[in-house]
Amino acid sequence: MYSKNISSKHISLHARYVLSLAAVLSLLTILGPLSMTASAQDEPQSQQQPPQQTEETETPFNREILVAKALELSLSPFEIPQGQVPQPLLDLSYDAWREIQYRPERALWKKERLPFEIQLFHPGMIYDHLVDINIVKDGHSHRVAFDSTMFDYGSNHAVPEQIPDHFGFAGFRIHGPINTPKYFDEIAAFLGASYLRAVAKGGVYGLSARGLAVDTAQPDGEEFPYFREYWIEKPTRHSTNLTVHALLDSRSMTGAYTFVITGGKTTTMDVTATLFLRKSVSKIGIAPLTSMFLFGENTDTRKVRDFRPEVHDSDGLLIKFESQEWFWHPLNNPETLQIDAFKADNVQGFGLIQRDHDFEHYQDFEANYERRPSLWVEPRGNWGRGHVELISIPTNQDIHDNIVAFWTPDEPLPEGVPQTYEYQLRWYSGRFTHPPLGYVESTWVGDSEDGGKQFAIDFNSKALGMLKESSPVLGIVTCGKGAVITDQNAQKNMHTGGWRLTFVIHPDEKPSALDKVLLNRKPPVDIRAFLKLNETTLTETWNYAYQP
Repeated sequence: MYSKNISSKHISLHARYVLSLAAVLSLLTILGPLSMTASAQDEPQSQQQPPQQTEETETPFNREILVAKALELSLSPFEIPQGQVPQPLLDLSYDAWREIQYRPERALWKKERLPFEIQLFHPGMIYDHLVDINIVKDGHSHRVAFDSTMFDYGSNHAVPEQIPDHFGFAGFRIHGPINTPKYFDEIAAFLGASYLRAVAKGGVYGLSARGLAVDTAQPDGEEFPYFREYWIEKPTRHSTNLTVHALLDSRSMTGAYTFVITGGKTTTMDVTATLFLRKSVSKIGIAPLTSMFLFGENTDTRKVRDFRPEVHDSDGLLIKFESQEWFWHPLNNPETLQIDAFKADNVQGFGLIQRDHDFEHYQDFEANYERRPSLWVEPRGNWGRGHVELISIPTNQDIHDNIVAFWTPDEPLPEGVPQTYEYQLRWYSGRFTHPPLGYVESTWVGDSEDGGKQFAIDFNSKALGMLKESSPVLGIVTCGKGAVITDQNAQKNMHTGGWRLTFVIHPDEKPSALDKVLLNRKPPVDIRAFLKLNETTLTETWNYAYQP
């Protein structure tokens, strides 16, 4: 099924070229041929060489060199990075792989008492290719050599014997004093494909971000770019942030990424991504986010029997349009693959949000869903014409990420011209509402007595709480073709202090016998609702895809 939601205003497409191809080619000419990575993943498989264990050579490094590396890599064929990790390590179970722990006393910069430390991930299980990790200091970099004594293998006694003489890592994590001044907690992790996660003060890990999404939910299958090499700038004693650079590679694209990471009450990542095409692609997703939604308060029919009232890492998609309208779309676990496109020229921000932070709504001692973060993407500059896409994949287990959101441009990226996107990722551990007045607190869905679907939407905020019960608050509800709205009512919610909007929706005509056979084959109907007081809009816009 496919539903398209269109914002009311459009803007002109603006160029996003911050680096000309000529400038990069000039840099390549000055630098000469660049060695891409120690694992030589751009060579044919039979000629690949694993990272050298004792590499100590320092080489010049800055972002311009990284961009030149990405360009040069884009001019060569892509080689699938297979055969780098011995099969016994790939055969490890999740629990066995989890037993392989990096020794905290071996953390990079541990003895120097710097404000950040780095711990490394061991290859194995699903992490089937090696990445090079380099440390940058004073404009020069050197590769971190693999050493099995860095790790405690637990009960995996035979694993060290399976490791080749020359090996590498699967990724890394960043530690720092995010919760207390003296104790170093985990702040962020880069592990697997182009995935990265972070936490804010007092929070736990939840949803993930990615460097790039390519052809997600396309008929020919999704392409998963991966970060093949990292450069981490060594901090000083007074550093408040940590800079990480990454080289992205895939069958169709390469990219040069820079992340400036600051941990705190809100953990932020300032991202600069310069992309190069190897070949044209059908769809790219900029700043992709990945999360899980199994069921929630708006799930009227569950796929599984579970004692927990709700199970989700995120409960809604929030978008800020160029018109300054705030837009809330509750997440759902659909019966079939669902793609929603929300027109968002020059989008001002979007994110997957966890608004419900009440433990009683989850009742899960281990998962701590009430502490899962929200992740907000705020573009820098003008991204031009495009839309935010939300992909919802059916699932019956909470171990699968089934929600994807990203921004995608209307026009295909041009070949031979680097494209740069800048944005900030903000990881929040507490309630994230952001709209200036009222926000959606809850969405409840059930069957009405006359055979329709009944919705109850709770809006809340300090401003709404100040309104008296007699205030002439009006609910504005609209829907697309294929359905009608009845029994609409807005009233003060005396239990929360906010306001509740209720209504019933029906198909605009009774289903035929054929419709009943082809259940759920009709296109979904777009519903929107918000609250007004006289001429003042009180809340963000609530949106839902109703299936007749």
